[in-house]
Amino acid sequence: MKFLVAIGLLSLITLLQNQALAQYEADRSSQNLGSGSEKLLFGEIPSVYTASKYEQKVTKAPASVSIVTADEIKKWGYRNFSDILSSLKGFYTTTDRQYSYVGTRGFGLPTDYNTRLLLMIDGHRYNDNLFESFYVNEDFPVDIDMIERVEVVRGPSSSLYGSNAFFGVINVITKRGRDQKGANVKTSFGSNNTYKTSASYGQRFNNGIEAFLSGTFYDSQGDSRFFSKEFNDPLTNNGVYTDNDKEASKRLIAKLAYEDFTLEGIYVDRNKAIPTGSFGTVFNDPRAGSDDSAAFVYLNYNHTFDNQLNLQARVSYNNYHYTGDYPFDFAGPGQAPAVGINTDLFEGEWWRANFELSKVLFEDHRVTFGGEYQNNFKQFLTNFDTDSQNVMTPVDTTNTDSYRWALFVQDEYTITQQLTFNAGVRYDFYSIFGDTVNPRLALIYNPMEKTSIKALYGTAFRAPSIYESNTPSPIVIANNRLQPENMETIEVILEHYFNNSLRAELNYFHTEVSDIISAVSVGQDNSGNDLTQNRNVDNVTSNGFELQLEDSWSNGFQARLSYSWQDTQYNSNGGRLPNSPEHMVKLNVIAPLWQDKVFLGFETQYLSVRKVPAKPDGQIGQVGDYTVANATLFTRNWVKGLELSAGAYNLFDKRYFDPGSPDHSQNGILRDGLTFRVKASIDF
Repeated sequence: MKFLVAIGLLSLITLLQNQALAQYEADRSSQNLGSGSEKLLFGEIPSVYTASKYEQKVTKAPASVSIVTADEIKKWGYRNFSDILSSLKGFYTTTDRQYSYVGTRGFGLPTDYNTRLLLMIDGHRYNDNLFESFYVNEDFPVDIDMIERVEVVRGPSSSLYGSNAFFGVINVITKRGRDQKGANVKTSFGSNNTYKTSASYGQRFNNGIEAFLSGTFYDSQGDSRFFSKEFNDPLTNNGVYTDNDKEASKRLIAKLAYEDFTLEGIYVDRNKAIPTGSFGTVFNDPRAGSDDSAAFVYLNYNHTFDNQLNLQARVSYNNYHYTGDYPFDFAGPGQAPAVGINTDLFEGEWWRANFELSKVLFEDHRVTFGGEYQNNFKQFLTNFDTDSQNVMTPVDTTNTDSYRWALFVQDEYTITQQLTFNAGVRYDFYSIFGDTVNPRLALIYNPMEKTSIKALYGTAFRAPSIYESNTPSPIVIANNRLQPENMETIEVILEHYFNNSLRAELNYFHTEVSDIISAVSVGQDNSGNDLTQNRNVDNVTSNGFELQLEDSWSNGFQARLSYSWQDTQYNSNGGRLPNSPEHMVKLNVIAPLWQDKVFLGFETQYLSVRKVPAKPDGQIGQVGDYTVANATLFTRNWVKGLELSAGAYNLFDKRYFDPGSPDHSQNGILRDGLTFRVKASIDF
């Protein structure tokens, strides 16, 4: 049935494309364009920076790469960064209605805090120094309307980027003053009384100074009636959590550039109510919620000398703050309820310095050498109880610091015009566990200009976080002997442009992941409470392939169809990983309905059945497969500087679930039904 839907949608693509081409030909005839203008139909092969730390065509990059542009973000009506990632082949996102999590290539363990991907903002490493994490909804550090493009590099990249570059690297390139050229105001309204407003200004001045400034405010009441069958009891409001799915955030980005120097700062603060009764908290208590804030400021120097040696150097200050309030009933058996608050308070601060040198040597070697140092001078985690009498009782506290440093080198050797060998290696030293070395090798064969065959090998690591080794809880035993998770991957990629726009990509990967960090039972304390400890206990093997076809035309028509198959299993028992769909099908279409003024953006996604992690009582379940569709109508160029859009999400009001983690009583966490958003943007 799902594939019949896909076939039907492909027929719709063909019809829309034929109509778009007919409109294009009519426009071309009316403008008396000659045959030479047919080249305008097609664009050049796109370039990517993140794969090798310098610009290169995607056909030469030692990885499978996806690029999302600001224009696509508008026309597909993406509301947050989670929408962007979930549209890409091999990626999927899940939510527990507190945070959202990113899975790729079958690996998306619930509540892993996105630690196995590296996020960069304008080339600046963003993952924090407590969880080694980042978030992708309204807690994402950049308003997606301020994004110029996103580069997603799949596969191990620790040879260049170190920890967290496990399954991939995501680099978000934000707008510059020259991209804005004046002032802009955006505002939107959507379901659940959701409002978002942003104002920005950017300019490149005649004296060479370039500036960009933007602020965004977001507020949503969320789902006013959240139902969980696991709490369907009169004592817990019959499973209904009312008016406690609220969310609010604010963001600020500022950039100033002059000649070789760039100064950039980002701040984000997000408050989210928690409607799921997670961690055994009192259900339907409005005090359950969390607040996350993060900020960084960096100064970057980028200069190319007369001998073509390029030097980049950067120094930055970073911080992250988290507070979580969780209502618990502290009353003993048979006693009247006595609800108090258990609070997490985590604070991290760190500074980082790094440099990179790049130069072409002997005409056929492009060598990149660099290093970095990070000092985590504050890693503070505490937990305390405030009982019903407002008496505060400390539970546990971790207060430490650490450091790490690294050196890396990479050589791109052009053996012949058709054959390129890319080799890199990085050495990392961590004060908390020692050192690790990770290489990446790539042989890239281009039998024709628009055909690439890539054979890749690489390893990667994820360092244990301070939260994993020293969780502030009396029932979690610290483990200062945790070692990094390790990954080894072999991948083969075939890319081919059938013409200047129709592109196909097929990639097969085999991945071995070892020393996965998991919580294991280690007995009970004197009061009979179960004790756990994080240990390196699991190994996983993953095999899969990804297939994608994409096409685009100068009149604005664009289509992308992908299929992903992944088999990801524990080596110990052969069981499939939780939250690991075997099949994913995705279709994205942008269709120009009227010249360069009105566009329809449509996407649909299918995910197969996923396992739910085992609950504390040992029960294992699953959530069903689902197909969802979104549609956005986007218009521009009617009034100078004015853009309007209207979007419908989960268009057919599909009821579907994401796997609940062991921290949740729910087997599945309900996703939103049909929602809408209208949006306006105007330039001044």
